[in-house]
Amino acid sequence: MTSTAPHPNSPSPQRFPVVIVGAGPAGLTIGNILRAASVDCLVLEVETREFIEQRPRAGVIEEWAVRGLEQRGLAANLLERAELHTQCEFRFGGQRHRLSYTELTGHHHFIYPQPLLVTDLVREYADVRGGAIRFGVRDVQLHGLDSERPTVSYIDPETGQRELVDCEFVAGCDGARGVTRTVLPQHARIARHDYGIGWLALLAEAPPSSDCVMFGIHPRGFAGHMPRSPEVTRYYLECPPGDDPETWSHERVWAELQERLGAADRPPLTEGRLIEKRVLDMHNYVVEPMVFGRLFLAGDAAHLTAPIAAKGMNLALHDAFLLGDGFVEYLTKGDKGVLDGYSEACLGRVWDYQEFSQWLSEVYHGTSSGDAYRAGTTLARLSRLFASPSAAASFAEQYLGKISAS
Repeated sequence: MTSTAPHPNSPSPQRFPVVIVGAGPAGLTIGNILRAASVDCLVLEVETREFIEQRPRAGVIEEWAVRGLEQRGLAANLLERAELHTQCEFRFGGQRHRLSYTELTGHHHFIYPQPLLVTDLVREYADVRGGAIRFGVRDVQLHGLDSERPTVSYIDPETGQRELVDCEFVAGCDGARGVTRTVLPQHARIARHDYGIGWLALLAEAPPSSDCVMFGIHPRGFAGHMPRSPEVTRYYLECPPGDDPETWSHERVWAELQERLGAADRPPLTEGRLIEKRVLDMHNYVVEPMVFGRLFLAGDAAHLTAPIAAKGMNLALHDAFLLGDGFVEYLTKGDKGVLDGYSEACLGRVWDYQEFSQWLSEVYHGTSSGDAYRAGTTLARLSRLFASPSAAASFAEQYLGKISAS
């Protein structure tokens, strides 16, 4: 594997068994698992601690993922503060159709914004478990990933000096644009899918207009309503890919939301100030395998699932549980079984979630495609969902990640 050579003037290296690149949910969970087993590790993050604790991201966590955090002593605040969601609602044809997935499966979703989870994980890792972490690092480079002793180097933001770290493993948890993606060898297979649509992602200083997630299926485009807190609501609006969010004025946003999420027997949405507007181009990718020499990828560095089905953070946590446990088994007992099976174990769930995301995208976007055939089949799928208990149960299991849960 090709990787950058160390700088000839670099100082003597530090030593950690594992270097984790990226302080998101995956990286911090891995770090906490290692520290709980008294395994030293170093987390490197290009952003500041304040930034990662405030960065707006997903908020839907599946029950199996919360139980995994709980088993590892990482869910105390979440269990105390998270909202429980047991239903979702589809709105189409001016009517609302509610699906009570907890009644169908016995399971539910937790709503806990990612910045809160990251704040909890950072505090537990750095302040409670004494884990080493460097914020604001620059120019992270990876060396010797195909050797038994890889090295990671970075520029310390305080001294401006390049630091070297010797390690046994590197966990690449730095997302789609991170350095770990730049060192993948030529034999890496990256499967991609572009949905050809955009979503205008919005945060509104407005209380939720429903007690559950709502999906608006409308000829003008999809709209989504996702409660985040008693004061803040996440909304989505389908738009052209690459659209300029500045063309979406306050008035235009709320007019489209009211139209696409309207229901004859419900009052209008509660409006409020828009505190975030950005356009997300809907696309997915999967890197296969997820291991290259001593580099193990996790989270968005390995796979991206568009927010269509709210699966991204859950996949990151699944990776982290497996990888953290695998590192501990090898570094404390010499057992490499979990690490050897890591990529295959992760990819089974990844592809299951990818398929569900693709299916759900057709439900969300078929009626606005301009294709009469796609619109007709979309409405048939929706009708079946509310006419057939078995169809509803199948959807609920996939929506909750219950089929793939381990």
